[in-house]
Amino acid sequence: MGVDLWVFQAINEFARATPWLHGPMVVYTNYGIVLLALLLLGGWWLARQQANPRVIAAALWAPVGMLAALGVNQPISSAVGEARPYAVLSNILVLAHRSMDPSFPSDHAVTAGAVAAGVLLVTRWVLAWVTVVAALLLAFSRVYIAAHYPHDVLAGLLLGAVVSVVGFAIVRGALTRLVVVLQGTRLRPVLTTAPPLTPVAAAESAAR
Repeated sequence: MGVDLWVFQAINEFARATPWLHGPMVVYTNYGIVLLALLLLGGWWLARQQANPRVIAAALWAPVGMLAALGVNQPISSAVGEARPYAVLSNILVLAHRSMDPSFPSDHAVTAGAVAAGVLLVTRWVLAWVTVVAALLLAFSRVYIAAHYPHDVLAGLLLGAVVSVVGFAIVRGALTRLVVVLQGTRLRPVLTTAPPLTPVAAAESAAR
């Protein structure tokens, strides 16, 4: 943990030197998940504007992928059982609410990584990169308040993203076909704003 501990202490010193940032960071680290949820909603909204079932399938998968990533993380964090920084390090600034939960990987970072990857599956435009920045900032905030080490949040971001992307690769075909079917029902307004497709056009769109 040589480099990792050095980075943690550097960020902790930065936190000491920026008391004006404590309030915003504590608020964001606690409620940044709400912003990520809104960005997921924005991804769904953008997906509805397109006549591509694969895109709406990605938007529907994104929140499921986030929950799946958290589910995968629970046994990992329990098995590793790493103590939080404030439980083992002295003379550090702690802004976090103290918890006995394991430190590695960070649940917040797992969520952030999964959401960022999920939105990137939907779009590569501005919304996606706003989500990436929001996810990275949430991960940084967890180290800033001394709730996690840098490797906790890096592993969390990676785990969340991998579960989201790999999970969608597994379910993409079936989920896209389901979207095509559901677009012929009363749920169509939830799935797209485009006019109904002919059967041939729908099949071609699903194959993209």
